[in-house]
Amino acid sequence: MAQTEVEVATPERRVGRALVSRSTVVTALPLIMLIGLVLAVSLREPTFLSGTSLRTLAESSVPIILLALGQMFVILTGGIDLSLAVLASLGTILLASWIDPLGMVGIILMIACITGAGLLNGFIAAYAQIPSFVVTLGAMGLWSGVALGISGASTVSIGENYPLIGWLTGTRFVGVAMSFWMTMFVVVVVLVLMSFLARGNSLHTIGLAERAAFMSGVRTRRARIIAFGTAGFFSALAAIVLSSSQYSGAPTLADALLLPAIAAVIVGGTAITGGIGGPLRTVVGALIIGVLRVGMSILGVPPAYEQIVYGALIVIAVALSMDRSRARVVK
Repeated sequence: MAQTEVEVATPERRVGRALVSRSTVVTALPLIMLIGLVLAVSLREPTFLSGTSLRTLAESSVPIILLALGQMFVILTGGIDLSLAVLASLGTILLASWIDPLGMVGIILMIACITGAGLLNGFIAAYAQIPSFVVTLGAMGLWSGVALGISGASTVSIGENYPLIGWLTGTRFVGVAMSFWMTMFVVVVVLVLMSFLARGNSLHTIGLAERAAFMSGVRTRRARIIAFGTAGFFSALAAIVLSSSQYSGAPTLADALLLPAIAAVIVGGTAITGGIGGPLRTVVGALIIGVLRVGMSILGVPPAYEQIVYGALIVIAVALSMDRSRARVVK
């Protein structure tokens, strides 16, 4: 008689299935939310799916995507960077101040300074063993003051060397500004690097279990410093795009993008506790925030109330996606 193999549902298998099911839901939920939002907004405003509206959505999402990508690296390690948007604002001031007298050198110098500020955040957090939100909260006040001091609390216009950055928003390919295509190229590069380099996987490992990563030979401090430095680099890229679209720099130009950028990372499915997430999820989260902004505009919600929505969205997304089994005590 042929014997039939009967699968026994052991407790371990049941736990595994539960984890797979939870992971599948968390992964699929942002995409479902994005499709649902697009349908809801298009029902309210049928012209939303027109080429012009979609082009505007793509181009306006670029600064948020860049800041969210930078934030993603820090959050993957289990930290958070509250100074990213302020660094982008400072970047616009430095860029506007240096691009006319120094040309391309001024752009490179700005990128180096903003990336260095990010590395400094990471160095202090890693070696002084201070929580990242405390370090970057202090940095937020520091760099905001520097931006106000350098600019005299006023807008700094870009003059004759504007074409060096103007092509990002002034030149189009398939009807969409080059800033969007360049950002998509950066996303692909980040995706490839994180998939095939051991250092990319080490960020996830640190976020999941930093002590275990350290014991297995991962240089956790260096990895955290690099994560903060990369976040600073993406702030500099966001500063270039913002300066290109505004023809100038301003000390608070990017400040309002802090909450949308964090919301994009969390809503996209990156775990606030670290270890889970990636660039594609972050792009989906940024598009959700972009569609949400358009939807609120169509509904006539005043811009001042948008920050309330983003704040509530972060809390709800964390409450729904947080894996409490990894944190026995939530403070």
